[in-house]
Amino acid sequence: MREFVETLYDSYGQLFRVDEMLFEDKTGHQHLVIFHNAAFGRVLVLDGIVQTTERDEFIYHEMLAHVPILAHGNARDVLIVGGGDGAMLREVSRHRSVERIIQVEIDDRVLDLCRRFLPRHSAGAFDDSRVTVLIDDGLHFLQTTERRFDVIISDSTDPIGPGEALFSREFYAACHARLNSGGVLVTQNGVAFMQPEELATAARRLAAVFDDWHFYAAAIPTYVGGIMTFGWATDDAGLRHIGLAPLDERFIASGIETRYYNPEVHRAAFALPRHVLRTIGKQHNESRP
Repeated sequence: MREFVETLYDSYGQLFRVDEMLFEDKTGHQHLVIFHNAAFGRVLVLDGIVQTTERDEFIYHEMLAHVPILAHGNARDVLIVGGGDGAMLREVSRHRSVERIIQVEIDDRVLDLCRRFLPRHSAGAFDDSRVTVLIDDGLHFLQTTERRFDVIISDSTDPIGPGEALFSREFYAACHARLNSGGVLVTQNGVAFMQPEELATAARRLAAVFDDWHFYAAAIPTYVGGIMTFGWATDDAGLRHIGLAPLDERFIASGIETRYYNPEVHRAAFALPRHVLRTIGKQHNESRP
């Protein structure tokens, strides 16, 4: 019997029993492991850090996909940066109103291996006719494309190795340049309690680029150490303060069945604890209608 110990933090972590090793090898960019655990199902690990599990992935992917799309209200073009396991693509493609989805993933082997070993994550979304998958560095793509988007979702690894550039001011500026008027950028920003420096840095960099920025949160069991934060950035402050009634209307019209997301959770997710507000340099949660 093997055990896997996550290496994200030096003095704290989590341990999984490896009930079945499904794959382990180095790709061109990172060390990739997929194993089965009795409690969490299949687990994807990149460079010693848990990326996703079958058991709890729905929380992360629903919150990073549905919050910006439903807040926007008329998203036609969506860009996903990263997300090689396919679950973000699955959730975005559930929105029938979205007409074009581009996914940019740096590591083609992640795509191939996740389609093979984690098929429930993508659930056939890669075969959707609206989807274009490109193998490229996300920052390079944004700096060279002429395409514009209503929503950009950065579903990246932590700011280590291939994911480091996706937390830079250059990346945020490139996203800003490729958003349509009223467009929204959302990002994964780690566990606030355990990664405050990364959160504070992201806050400063987003504030330097976007008129309206904040973070929202959800608790995801395998992202240990407290609440997971998601970056939110746009030039339309009204999108963050959207009322419950229009959210309800859009959610019902979408016909999407969720396991975690609902309009009440959407609005509540932007209310952050005091220690997180201090970390990002804000004194209080702005009032919402």
